[in-house]
Amino acid sequence: MSAPSTPSAPAAPSAAPSPVSAASAAGPDAARGSAARTYALDRAHVFHSWSAQAEISPMVVTAAEGSHVVDGEGNRLLDFSSQLVNTNIGHQHPDVVAAIADQAHRLATIAPQYANDQRSEAARLIAERTPGALDRIFFTNGGADANEHAVRMARLTTGRPKVLTRYRSYHGGTDTAINLTGDPRRWANDGAAAGVVHFFGPYLYRSRFHATTEAEECERALEHLEQVVQLEGPQTIAAVLLEAIPGTAGIMVPPPGYLAGVRELCDRYGILLVVDEVMTGFGRTGAWFVSADEGVVPDLLTFAKGVNSGYVPLGGVAVGPRVDEHFAHRPYPGGLTYSGHPLACAAAVATLEVMERDDVNGHARRLGEQVIGPELRALAERHPTVGEVRGRGVFWAVELVTDKGSRTPVAPTGGSSSVMAGAVQQAKALGLLPFTNSNRIHVVPPCTVSEAEAREGLAVLDKVLDRVDELVAETA
Repeated sequence: MSAPSTPSAPAAPSAAPSPVSAASAAGPDAARGSAARTYALDRAHVFHSWSAQAEISPMVVTAAEGSHVVDGEGNRLLDFSSQLVNTNIGHQHPDVVAAIADQAHRLATIAPQYANDQRSEAARLIAERTPGALDRIFFTNGGADANEHAVRMARLTTGRPKVLTRYRSYHGGTDTAINLTGDPRRWANDGAAAGVVHFFGPYLYRSRFHATTEAEECERALEHLEQVVQLEGPQTIAAVLLEAIPGTAGIMVPPPGYLAGVRELCDRYGILLVVDEVMTGFGRTGAWFVSADEGVVPDLLTFAKGVNSGYVPLGGVAVGPRVDEHFAHRPYPGGLTYSGHPLACAAAVATLEVMERDDVNGHARRLGEQVIGPELRALAERHPTVGEVRGRGVFWAVELVTDKGSRTPVAPTGGSSSVMAGAVQQAKALGLLPFTNSNRIHVVPPCTVSEAEAREGLAVLDKVLDRVDELVAETA
């Protein structure tokens, strides 16, 4: 299938009336009344994650379509967050919605011990896209439990207790996964008894290795990791677990050769390599998987999010030969009631077929190379508070600092500030729904965002950065 010559969003087939149109058809007064009730019930009964419950005012979303959502006031916002960086093919894609509805009519649920056509087909399609011989798929409900099970598999296969993960990482909110995490969300949940050891990964902009080039950063980061392995005792280490590109921690693209270097270290010491592609997988960087793009085959690969754009919860572990053989004649002691749920798998099958048919990966790659990357680099030149931009495909971070010389973040790691709050407020006022973390604005629209929409969002971001410049100048 030939790719389009210029970046343009994959065309969606005609379908029922748009959700956005339907939301507005009831009239503004009715919509606002419904939104007010939704908000009141939320505040009365919903317990929100990662939040002080009495200090939040969640935005009501009444509809979504493509690259846009509609809030409770009827405002249409360009979604530059992809929600939690998971709606890779956009909101309400008619092919995926139809596949879920069709599956619900045929077989709404079935326990994981039975074979099911959608589960089998989803596993085949995923296995075809993973690197190397990662041919067996263990389905979970999301990314956190995928990482939980990958670590359990690694420990049982090797008979070793420890897992090495990097600082500035995120692997999920469940018990083991939050201990694997290397950002401040771990602190309140970490009893330092989970057999997890953290190390520094490459991050040239804030290098812990006094590096001045990508090559130096790569070499020194690998030397540091090997020293940690040696000091911890290789015979005690089951796995090294890495995000292919750390996501919420900063979208820090590793230097060329780093992932391959970690693979070589793991091989040298008999350690399993687990690559977390929960956020990077399925088109986010313009490829099916970063590890495949880098020519690296992990022993275990975890995924979720983009596998079906989050329409129905789904994650999983792609299992390589060593682990697969270990459990060939001994039971794997783990499972989930909803493992490979048919509605979720039907959504995955439809999503992967749409991505293949419409060359979504190629579209995302071209947008990154020809639109998002160049425009963000131009913004970095214009704005004194932009310390660095970095990314790939539709997966970018804009790091905000008080000035380029000191590189002082405008907000602390794991926290916020009046500057970041002002940036979010300005973005929403201008019709953009942003993704922010600490001192960064992440540019992570759906992989199907059109070139025109991408440029529209980047133009709004320019104005948001004007506001950031003003706020930083006021506090100087």
